[in-house]
Amino acid sequence: MESAHQLTRIHDEVSPELEITAITDRVSKGSPMANQALLFEKVSGSELPVLINAFGSAERMALALGVESLEELNQRLARLIDVRLPKSLGSTLARGGDLLGAAFSAGLRPKRVRRAPVQEVVETVHPSLDFLPVLKCWPGDGGRFITLPQVITRDPASGVRNVGMYRLQVIDGQTLLMHWQRHKGGAEHERVARSAAQTRIPAVIALGGDPASIWCASAPMPPNLDEYLLAGYLRGAPVPFVRCLTQPLEAPAEAEVAIEGYVDLADYRDEGPFGDHTGYYTPVERFPAFHVTAVTHRRDPVYPATVVGIPPMEDAWMGKATERLFLPLMRLFLPEIVDVSMPPEGVFHNLVIVSIRKRYPGHAAKVMHGLWGLGLLMLAKAIVVVDEWVDVQNLSTVAWQALGNVDWQRDAMIVPGPVDQLDHAASTSSYGGKIGVDATAKWPEEGYRRTWPEPVKMPGEVNQRIDELMKRIGLAT
Repeated sequence: MESAHQLTRIHDEVSPELEITAITDRVSKGSPMANQALLFEKVSGSELPVLINAFGSAERMALALGVESLEELNQRLARLIDVRLPKSLGSTLARGGDLLGAAFSAGLRPKRVRRAPVQEVVETVHPSLDFLPVLKCWPGDGGRFITLPQVITRDPASGVRNVGMYRLQVIDGQTLLMHWQRHKGGAEHERVARSAAQTRIPAVIALGGDPASIWCASAPMPPNLDEYLLAGYLRGAPVPFVRCLTQPLEAPAEAEVAIEGYVDLADYRDEGPFGDHTGYYTPVERFPAFHVTAVTHRRDPVYPATVVGIPPMEDAWMGKATERLFLPLMRLFLPEIVDVSMPPEGVFHNLVIVSIRKRYPGHAAKVMHGLWGLGLLMLAKAIVVVDEWVDVQNLSTVAWQALGNVDWQRDAMIVPGPVDQLDHAASTSSYGGKIGVDATAKWPEEGYRRTWPEPVKMPGEVNQRIDELMKRIGLAT
């Protein structure tokens, strides 16, 4: 990042309580030129520097994933899926997860190594997290939270690895609270463990290391598909792992810090409040405790963190990378999709805008239901469908189309269903109403008896002549 002029080093002493957040929030919302990754070299109460906002722009997000632009993620995966696409659509629908796994894992499955930077320093007798500069992000937070972890567990039944990015509230040097929401892979591992009468789930929390691996912890992968396959695909090389010292798991060998321990399903405690990516505080809820059994780290580790709050912030660009990468997978099941946008104003799950090649009456409704049935898109609270020529990345254009092309009696569909656990507007936790808006041009078969108007635009030959003229007179932009 420094060689790409994307990093600012801060030499002044700064507190991990509120001050780092205050600086990062202003940088995230400031001008693009001032939006930098921040390395706080002198943090009160700790010898470790703090790296934050590393993924906080399109340029840095692309740099982290090894591409020139985020759109390249879409193009590369689309080509890969096309090569491996089964010949029958039925086979595709039945094997979507298998297909994606095969695409990501060709020669890139995680590998185990004997020696690893993350185990240069080992603490197993009296391990403590007190050396970490864990942030208190917002004044109403219930404490300090680890915000950019890779939480690694294995399915108690199948043994398949899952990695998730779940915030962790610090109780003391040996105890954290594991905030895995009910729709996420870690919570599913808890359900499987409970059904088998198990009260402990081995886990390791990795901090830092390879940026693709960090980001993959936030990626909504299909169930039972190892997220580190995706990291290997993005890296172009397998993710190296090292055997943990006190738990039957492996830790990313290139991480800065690895916290080994177990989730105690018999030890539930109040977690929160926490200033969340919705821009509001998540209220107190009960989550299981994580007990530390070992801490290993590099000799001179860097502590990675992120801050969430009122958008836009760093997570907006992490979400944009997810949107671009998984667009080909959406098209695998819904080939009529042209493009998709999940703008930060909708905090990912509150608004999904999709353009389609409309081919029959009710096509927009079919796409809405298809998206609601596709993985974590089930949590989308609003889906707006527009015609293929509408640029869904331009919110001004989308608003013009959505507001001008909708008869609210006819074109809005309200349905009940699962919503994000963080949705404070839902009357019941994790369950509420969702809306689908058909903002496409309407057909007679859809009950529209008038003639749908054409949008105003200049002919191509006129535009070409005026382009040349404006250049000559100095008005070209």
